[in-house]
Amino acid sequence: MSDVAFTYGSKWKQRYFKKVGDDYFPLPAQWDVTNKVWRAYNVKPGTDWWTAHYGTDNMQRPTGPLCDGCHSVNYKVQTKAVTEWNVGCEKCHGPGLSHTRKPSRANIVNPARLSSIRANDTCIQCHSQGTPLTNPFAGKHFDWPVGYDVTKNLGDFWELEEHKAGETTFTHFADGTGHKNRMQGNDFVQSTMYTHGVTCSSCHDPHGSPNRADLVKPEATVCFTCHGPNSPNGPHAATLEQHSHHQSGSTGNECVNCHMPKIEQTLANVNVRSHTFKFIPPAATDQFKIPNPCTTCHTDKTTAWAKEELKKWPNVSPWRVAGK
Repeated sequence: MSDVAFTYGSKWKQRYFKKVGDDYFPLPAQWDVTNKVWRAYNVKPGTDWWTAHYGTDNMQRPTGPLCDGCHSVNYKVQTKAVTEWNVGCEKCHGPGLSHTRKPSRANIVNPARLSSIRANDTCIQCHSQGTPLTNPFAGKHFDWPVGYDVTKNLGDFWELEEHKAGETTFTHFADGTGHKNRMQGNDFVQSTMYTHGVTCSSCHDPHGSPNRADLVKPEATVCFTCHGPNSPNGPHAATLEQHSHHQSGSTGNECVNCHMPKIEQTLANVNVRSHTFKFIPPAATDQFKIPNPCTTCHTDKTTAWAKEELKKWPNVSPWRVAGK
């Protein structure tokens, strides 16, 4: 471990870096926090777009252009200096020197007072896959939005990963849902929630909470902040059980397990939740090979079984949920 000069990660995985000159380079092993095992770490050629611009060995892949912009505050491309490592205040609130000298609402950014688009961009700057609009920059290809801070418009610096409908890629399932981690922003901008002005902080507390994923409420109840039986936002049923067709207290009766299935890979068999909020019908599994929440949970059943069961539900369209 004498080569380890720096680490990233603690929740899902931890990666280790060696310092060479004024840059860091990833070592070839990572710790799988969930399964408590060591796993190899090397991004294979032809997966992430940037692999075409760097050598295949980890020691040819500096973290500066590929990682550090999202794992630090105010990373300077020319000097490789940072204000601080990890996500600090200025990452989400913008330059803070004037605010520390004379605190005022006028000299600091509060994402809660921004438009929903700008507020979401605070998170999407790092929780998305894409490419900088100016690339290469200073002779290197960057995998984060160089030059952006929350006082600016993310769309002037960052373009989300392209997807062609019907194609399954490293980043996307064929229907456009994210295929891997760090696709929350790519998912979310497709959603009805995003269209109606919901923001990341509507569900997540960026300053932390005791709940999983820093949710403002536990997973089982966070959706009820805006949704409830017969509410204008849905579900359009007298009770949640009538909507979900699962017993109260069961995992199948929790909104997130049908509308945010864990299908996006972060490491080996560890997946994170999708953020399109759409129900993925079993027919999509047959047609596009995208996992659906029914047979992801009922692992002993088939998509044919799931489609027949959904057709029995009287309160939803059989064409929409079952692909009839």
